Amino acid sequence: MIDVCSRESGSVLSIEDALDRIKAAIHPVNDTEKTANALGRVLAESVYSPINIPRDRNAAMDGYAFAGRDIVQGQAFTLSLAGTSWAGRPFQGQLQPGQCVRIFTGAVVPEQADSVIMQEQVQARGQSIHFPADTQALQNIREIGEDVKQGACLITQPKKLTAIDLGLLASAGIDRPIVKRQLKIAYFSTGDELTALGLPLESGKIYDSNRTLLSGLLADPCYDVVDLGVIPDDKQLLEDRFIEASLNYDVIITTGGASVGEADYVKEILHSCGEVNFWKIAIKPGKPLAFGKIGQCYFFGLPGNPVAVIVTFQQLVAPALRQLSGAPFAKPLRFIATCSSALKKSPGRQEYQRGILSQDEHGEFFVASAGKQGSHILSSMSRSGCYIILPKECNVVQAGDRVIVEPFSLLI
Repeated sequence: MIDVCSRESGSVLSIEDALDRIKAAIHPVNDTEKTANALGRVLAESVYSPINIPRDRNAAMDGYAFAGRDIVQGQAFTLSLAGTSWAGRPFQGQLQPGQCVRIFTGAVVPEQADSVIMQEQVQARGQSIHFPADTQALQNIREIGEDVKQGACLITQPKKLTAIDLGLLASAGIDRPIVKRQLKIAYFSTGDELTALGLPLESGKIYDSNRTLLSGLLADPCYDVVDLGVIPDDKQLLEDRFIEASLNYDVIITTGGASVGEADYVKEILHSCGEVNFWKIAIKPGKPLAFGKIGQCYFFGLPGNPVAVIVTFQQLVAPALRQLSGAPFAKPLRFIATCSSALKKSPGRQEYQRGILSQDEHGEFFVASAGKQGSHILSSMSRSGCYIILPKECNVVQAGDRVIVEPFSLLI
């Protein structure tokens, strides 16, 4: 199999070099806001706890609170019941020697007590509570500040806040952390052949699936996203839209028009009204990808084929957007699996083939081809669960070979 694109002259960046260029070119946003809708947003300032967590000593289980000094070593003993400490309603009296209190999980432990025994280990007869001979002191109490000390750092910036993070903040009484502002992102498709969903499809036309793809891929609380529709292959119209959008958004993402056809104007327009950092990368699918700036707005011109849109977005655009939003850099999780299919591959470009991942009863990973690998074939992408990543120098993969896989579930 001959890869025609691999013969093309000119500078073609490796994906590693392209990512390095993006990383060097992009500067994270500095603006911040305080918000109660912080799920998935990037924390802009580290948060410190204004209180001890827990605030009070409390019981780790239902049982009886008592003082260890009342234990009779090696013997069963009996204490009298002085009252009850409920969660939210502490025992109000003074615990005297020879006394204990009924206590429930999370309830405040009386000051004079230092131990809690679970209720299943004692026998209660009226106001007399009988303790076994093996009763241990200093058990089953959550100490003040055991989770977090007052003044300690709860969460360090920058971090994309999860539901667990918000729960931790709430446990300290914090409901409006300071986060990075949302990125303003505009996207649109280009091409005379595109038909909007809901309209009848004429001969020679195709439905615009790319904007639907981008809408899903950009579904992130860090992004404020606007769909600018479809723009026909009109150079002046495209340039006008590019310039107008660059004045109102942090990022523009287009699909189509980034190749070398006579109606592919993206690179030419970028040269005219902005700057081109690069526009070809040695990956398949997705070689024609333009990255640059128009004024202060970053620009990504993705290919027109839908699978190439997905691959280039996940491998290049998503890391760039994370960096721009202020989120910490994170390499994608990749691991080795045994390939059960023979795969076709020409050297020259790093390929992202679609695979179906499985795991046997021994924990070993296996991957099989999801089918046809054309950059226009979304059906095999829908069946897939991972990329099979084949390095540019790879020539052929035989069934039984070990390959690198990257699960979709861990991608943005």
